[in-house]
Amino acid sequence: MESLGDLLKSWPSGQDMLRLAQQKQAELMQDPLVIALREKNPNITDYAIKVNLNRVHQYVTEYRNCSHCPGLDLCPNDFTGHYTLLQTEEINGETHLIDRKVGCKKLRASQHEELVRNRIRSFYIDDKALKRQYSADEILGKDLERAKVVGSLLKYIDRTKAEGLSHKGLFLAGDFGVGKTYLMCYALQELAKSGYSGVIVYMPDFVEDLKVLMHEPAKLKETVDLMKETDLLVFDDIGAENLNPWARDHVLGAILNYRMDRKPTFYTSNYRLDNLESHFSFTNKDGEEHHKGRRLMNRVAPYVDELVITGSNKRG
Repeated sequence: MESLGDLLKSWPSGQDMLRLAQQKQAELMQDPLVIALREKNPNITDYAIKVNLNRVHQYVTEYRNCSHCPGLDLCPNDFTGHYTLLQTEEINGETHLIDRKVGCKKLRASQHEELVRNRIRSFYIDDKALKRQYSADEILGKDLERAKVVGSLLKYIDRTKAEGLSHKGLFLAGDFGVGKTYLMCYALQELAKSGYSGVIVYMPDFVEDLKVLMHEPAKLKETVDLMKETDLLVFDDIGAENLNPWARDHVLGAILNYRMDRKPTFYTSNYRLDNLESHFSFTNKDGEEHHKGRRLMNRVAPYVDELVITGSNKRG
């Protein structure tokens, strides 16, 4: 934005420059914004306007820019997302104009959205699913077949906002592409607005990556601790991973053992809850181990309410 000083430098010198400066001062005196400012602060004298001409010019110009805001990315003001606010201060009996930069509504909204996004961590999930803006109307109206499930999810979100975290999460079961991950991303985003942290993990990739993390104990501990401590943990597409005994018993089991009776864990799956035990019982190394499958299910089933989603495949 061009300041009044830059503007004056482009004017002619001598008497012509003085005349134009006086003209600019007269224009500012008649500007509705300056008139309103002086009505609110009757102690602002003509002299105070004259000696603070650059501040007053910037105040008026930035207000006009904000009135026709082109968006944060194209903000023409000196400091993106800020405008100049004028205040008065009495010093030795004289009125002085003090300017300060104030963040606009769009900047505050953007900062809030960034804060919300930073409360949610994703592992192997497309960040676009977490960054997009959702609305309850969109969630409900996109597929009426899942309206009952969406209603239950919205009630869970409202209850958590009102009463705080429950130790019980949700298990979203359904066919491919019916919107299970989509709904959980919405829930994470809504609850992040209330200050809750969240982690969503795509299980097939996570289990594969554990083969590498196994040789990086510090990174493995950091990842596991994050999943233990986050307010909301989502295991996405559980049942699609190729489990090995170590991943099942020492990683997944440890996380769930810590969280039960503490914080809610959520799941999306193509399996129904009562069919998941057979998946947990089989590993690609030791084959069928029914007692270990039951032990893990004992850390899942009692701590979730199952919601079965029907509807069309949104991916196809």
